Amino acid sequence: MRDALRRDPDASYDAALAAPEADAATVDLIGAQLGRPARGRPAVVHRCGHGLPTVVRVRPRLEDGTPFPTVFWLTCPLARSAVGRLEAEHRMVDLNARLVADPDLAAVQTAAAARYVAFRDRLGAPEPPLPGAPTAGGLPDRVKCLHVHAAHHLATGDNAVGAEAVDAIAPLACPAPCVAVGDAPVDRAVTAPDGR
Repeated sequence: MRDALRRDPDASYDAALAAPEADAATVDLIGAQLGRPARGRPAVVHRCGHGLPTVVRVRPRLEDGTPFPTVFWLTCPLARSAVGRLEAEHRMVDLNARLVADPDLAAVQTAAAARYVAFRDRLGAPEPPLPGAPTAGGLPDRVKCLHVHAAHHLATGDNAVGAEAVDAIAPLACPAPCVAVGDAPVDRAVTAPDGR
């Protein structure tokens, strides 16, 4: 079994920015993972052990100008389900209490939020600013969506709350690829980012 959430030691904002927009076949794969068409001109910024997208980067606004709620989107069905279970267990309540009680954690998240905004602005800051800007997922002072925090962490290594969410569900054993390319199964020999 392969791990769907292996951390990429090279994850960074620069690497996430350099990722090319996905080709049509990859956009279809992402749509199959999500169960709906992919939006926001996705670029794959993290892959699972099967070589499939786990996290994508999307633009701050969709093609029609609609604001998109986050820059990083968790696409892996297994990871989304596992993070959803954390949310159902009310982990966000504890994390929000810790953000109030722990000034060190709050400072780390505030700094991560500033880097997130700078990254989003490098993608092309939306005009006018998004309602509720500057960040997504509740950054920096609350945890509104663990999926967003986990995706942010996997893409950049820069979200302490996301790291805790990933730690809580990892390793995430994945017995087979979650989606197929066309009618053919995804090649299980696809090389993952760490060469495995």
